[in-house]
Amino acid sequence: MQDVKKLIEDLTRRARYYADKYYTEDKSLISDFEYDRLIRELSELERKYPQYRSPDSPTSRIGGRILEGFAEVRHEVKMESLQDAFSKEEIYAFDKRVRGEFPDVKYVVELKIDGLSVSLTYEDGRLVQGATRGDGTVGEDVTENVSTIRSVPLRLPSQTGRLIVRGEVYMPRAEFTRQNKARAEAGQALFSNPRNAAAGSLRQLDSRIAADRGLDIFVFNLQYGGGREFDTHSQTLDFLEDLGFPVSPYRNVYGDMDSAWAEVERLGQLRDKLDFDTDGAVIKVDSLSERQKIGSTSKFPKWAVAFKYPPERKTTKVTDIQVNVGRTGVLTPLAVLEPVFCAGSTISKATLHNKDYIAEKDIRVGDTVVIQKAGDVIPEVVGVAPGSRTEALPEFKMPTVCPACGSTVVQDSDSPFVRCINSECPAQIVRNIIHYASRDAMDIDGLGDSIVQRFVDLGMIRSAADLYGISAEQLIELERFGQKSAENLVNAINSSKNAGLDRLIYALGIRGVGRKTASVLASRFGDMDKLTAAGIEELTSIPDIGPVTAENIVEYFSKDGNRRLISELRDIGVDMKYSAGAVSDLFEGLTFVLTGTLDGYTREQASAVIEQLGGKVSSSVSKKTSYVLAGHDAGGKLDKAAALGVPVIDLAQFKQMAGLDS
Repeated sequence: MQDVKKLIEDLTRRARYYADKYYTEDKSLISDFEYDRLIRELSELERKYPQYRSPDSPTSRIGGRILEGFAEVRHEVKMESLQDAFSKEEIYAFDKRVRGEFPDVKYVVELKIDGLSVSLTYEDGRLVQGATRGDGTVGEDVTENVSTIRSVPLRLPSQTGRLIVRGEVYMPRAEFTRQNKARAEAGQALFSNPRNAAAGSLRQLDSRIAADRGLDIFVFNLQYGGGREFDTHSQTLDFLEDLGFPVSPYRNVYGDMDSAWAEVERLGQLRDKLDFDTDGAVIKVDSLSERQKIGSTSKFPKWAVAFKYPPERKTTKVTDIQVNVGRTGVLTPLAVLEPVFCAGSTISKATLHNKDYIAEKDIRVGDTVVIQKAGDVIPEVVGVAPGSRTEALPEFKMPTVCPACGSTVVQDSDSPFVRCINSECPAQIVRNIIHYASRDAMDIDGLGDSIVQRFVDLGMIRSAADLYGISAEQLIELERFGQKSAENLVNAINSSKNAGLDRLIYALGIRGVGRKTASVLASRFGDMDKLTAAGIEELTSIPDIGPVTAENIVEYFSKDGNRRLISELRDIGVDMKYSAGAVSDLFEGLTFVLTGTLDGYTREQASAVIEQLGGKVSSSVSKKTSYVLAGHDAGGKLDKAAALGVPVIDLAQFKQMAGLDS
């Protein structure tokens, strides 16, 4: 046994040495293959002899524990947010206010990394806790997942006492590309951007998933130094760097605002050359004693300001305009672009919304256009680059027939949308089945977009009802399906029969019927037959259902193809009765207020999730509010929440609470 203990200690020492050399000195003393083999050997020995495993073993990097949930952590030092500025004038106003009190003030300028803020706590040089920011006062214990980040030191050299640092966990752009490529091949939904991918990865209950996501970190603040004395923030960063932390890149000290602003502009020009996303630059007072005198508001420090860069814009050429058909038959024009790198990814296509948008911007094939990512996420064409059109180009005309099925298209009377009304249109079939299987609908795990397209192309399915006739034996014959994956998908399809009437109504894809409306209809009518027979007058008598939605519902059930689909689903055994009550009591007694734009969710969908889990949704913040769920461009409800002390959560936190995190 002593020989085993000695071997484990030796392997642990060697693994730490190689890792420290790599992450603190950028020296690769052995190959990745050799290092991985060493870690595997150590991991196997620790599994057999857990009594000899060091608490900060390098094998923590590979994950392994599955947590029941995240424990709350009350931050010893409040993790404040930053005041945002969007113009040069606001930055100079900040300087004028600070310089009025401290004429010789010096500033540190750093990049604002677009990730998830965390605190790391060390005791006698050993990492003992990692926690998310949460609301700044209370966060979540993510120690297991933070430990899998290879650049996070598990042990610090020659340190005693307590040390707390703050950093930003992010997903490198190269890793983001790798992850999405793998997800696409597996038929899984793609990550929308590196920031959301990092946040979701760090909040996985299975640390092995977090370990596989290739996360990294930059440390940008010493929260608590355990009695160590420093005069300036820049000194603390040097100290942290000496300890082996990856510290904020491109940090510099400036004695005047003109120089600091010039650095902000210079960093802005570097955005597309970096391997990580950044949405701004932070200007901080360097002197720690001056910071203390300047103080903070209830929300943010008054000694710092974050300049938010405008969406990055690039110019490229429109090589074609394609028209896609959505699940409701809407024809959506799409600009095909000469590939250009913008805001962290290569863009080769961008939506043009509808014919009115194209006419307003006067966009034509052959034009040089300006593009950006709306919210740094969705590619969009801003317009034609001024003065770039040097020759006559033909105007774009929307097709008069559906590009997928050749049927005549119609113009909506109340919108700029052109629509194919052929229910047998193959493009609509694919998108309808994708919608039917989606998480908020029948929630068929493993049935991604590419798999649905593949099944339709092979003639295996022509409607959602056909899914239930697929066998594991059929799937095994297809490329990339093994015995286990085939059985899992078939089981997921069969399990969806019991998803419930509300989910089924939403899954049908009736125009204007979102998740919340589907729940209202299921509760009101109780079974599919009664809903199918309902008229416009009866439907409009229900709160929240207007005449347009009522007409869409009646029109949907009047079509033979839709009635046939419902009959087939019933014969297969899909549940068409409503089970009253919430799906669970997870949110019982909790009241949520929603504000801002939620990535990937409408307000209806988020509200439906809350109500399904026994919670309530309110339109205004009060002392009775349990949580404010805030998305992008959240408004004054955040101020009200801060004044009342109501916790504010983001979408990633909400999904984790609801058990929806992927």
